[in-house]
Amino acid sequence: MSDGSSFYITTPIFYVNDVPHIGHAYTEVAADVLARWHRQAGDDTWLLTGTDEHGQKILRTATANGTTPKAWADKLVTEEWLPLLETIDIANDDFIRTTDERHEVNVQKFLQKLYDDGYIYAGEYEALYCVGCEEFKPQSEIVDGTGEYEGQKVCAIHSKPLELLQEKNYFFRMSQFADRLLALYEERPDFVQPESARNEVVSFVRQGLSDLSISRSSFDWGIKVPWDESHVVYVWFDALLNYITAVGYGQDDEEFARRWPANHLVGKDILRFHAVIWPAMLMAAGLEVPKRVFGHGWLLVGGEKMSKSKLTGIAPTQITDTFGSDAFRYYFMRAINFGQDGSFSWEDLAARYQAELANGFGNLASRVIAMVTRYFEGIVPPAAEYQEVDRHVQEVVRTAAADADAAISRLAIHDALTAIWRIVDELNGYITEQEPWTLAKDETQRERLGTVLYTAAEGLRALAVLLSPVIPGATAKLWESLGVEGELGALTAQPLRTAGDWGRLPAGTEVNGLAALFPRIDAEAVAAV
Repeated sequence: MSDGSSFYITTPIFYVNDVPHIGHAYTEVAADVLARWHRQAGDDTWLLTGTDEHGQKILRTATANGTTPKAWADKLVTEEWLPLLETIDIANDDFIRTTDERHEVNVQKFLQKLYDDGYIYAGEYEALYCVGCEEFKPQSEIVDGTGEYEGQKVCAIHSKPLELLQEKNYFFRMSQFADRLLALYEERPDFVQPESARNEVVSFVRQGLSDLSISRSSFDWGIKVPWDESHVVYVWFDALLNYITAVGYGQDDEEFARRWPANHLVGKDILRFHAVIWPAMLMAAGLEVPKRVFGHGWLLVGGEKMSKSKLTGIAPTQITDTFGSDAFRYYFMRAINFGQDGSFSWEDLAARYQAELANGFGNLASRVIAMVTRYFEGIVPPAAEYQEVDRHVQEVVRTAAADADAAISRLAIHDALTAIWRIVDELNGYITEQEPWTLAKDETQRERLGTVLYTAAEGLRALAVLLSPVIPGATAKLWESLGVEGELGALTAQPLRTAGDWGRLPAGTEVNGLAALFPRIDAEAVAAV
């Protein structure tokens, strides 16, 4: 059972220079699944997402579109980023924009504290800068250009030419925190996950840290440096602070104490900002570092990272319009080992939809409800004497629920789904083996038929609870069809961590008809996407 402790989870805040693609949605869904799981388990859960709206990239994009940065940001947030959350069924608790007053004011408070405490100084800086990354690039991410960019230095991530910038900037004394960061990684080996990400971060810090340029004076789209308004705050220094400004830093000490520290989900390309720069900033301010930083892999299309600039971006609606949001959520959480790169293909999506969702889970639910309706007039029968085969089903449900919860605790969403799917496979095999349609023909087997159908229906009850964080739409329909009292996930009725406790579906419950949870999709519809 939960002790009601805080579980604060964040996605990155996404740049509003363009529209979202499935790479963005992938992170959103993963965070939402984890939040729904913890919320349904009784933990004091808070899911934060949002948008990053400052910096040179936004300024240039807005100018190219003949508008102001704020108007451009407002348009994309309203027309693209907020609708994305509805498209993929995200139940976020807050949505922060870096243009929010609550953020801008408290970024300045944070910056002023570091300045007053001697962690910020003025200096000159010259380096190669990637506008796409909004970052002065380390040598390891600078490569020679090819094709039209031959003879130029380009960003290894964006494959676009780098700009040589020379400015008077303000610097954060990040070099002072190398030893403290290495000690953090040593004392808390789970601070950066997965292991490959941790090794990358440790190796980077062991090479030594330079002080970080944290202001720009060549443009004015950003938060003003409080003691020198000719400078704006470096977009990453500004953006990272959203994780604390959203939960009360600088204005609501009680809320901040309740929520912080957070669990951060980030793409591996922004791991260094979150696992090196961000904890160093917090250390300088005398604040707790995050609970953990998880750097997940990239979604690959045709072997390349999802990217609008490379024309490999796929809009989430291209998938949800055909397969639905539940299938979108299930596919990306099941098909890809969370933490590793994963390749997306339409063929794999269609195959998993048909085999696992439509035939595996959806058909199981329809068959069980239909048989309870047909053989017991829609009333869940009581179980009589359990046989060994029935007790085996109970054990599968118990262990799958426990294994799934353990997997979620280490952010292994794919492992959690693998564990839960053991119940789907077990119940399908159980029904095939027990043949309730044959038992129904023999009045002397009435009690046995009741035991079999109660076992199958109770297994569905457990599946509805365990799968609701991943496929909330389908499980809500199944829950209603099962006729269980109380709202799915309500802590007083069906706490998630007791999902594997057998016998929580009362005999005598009246079931309702159930339409196909995952309707068949014809080949022409799939080919058209």
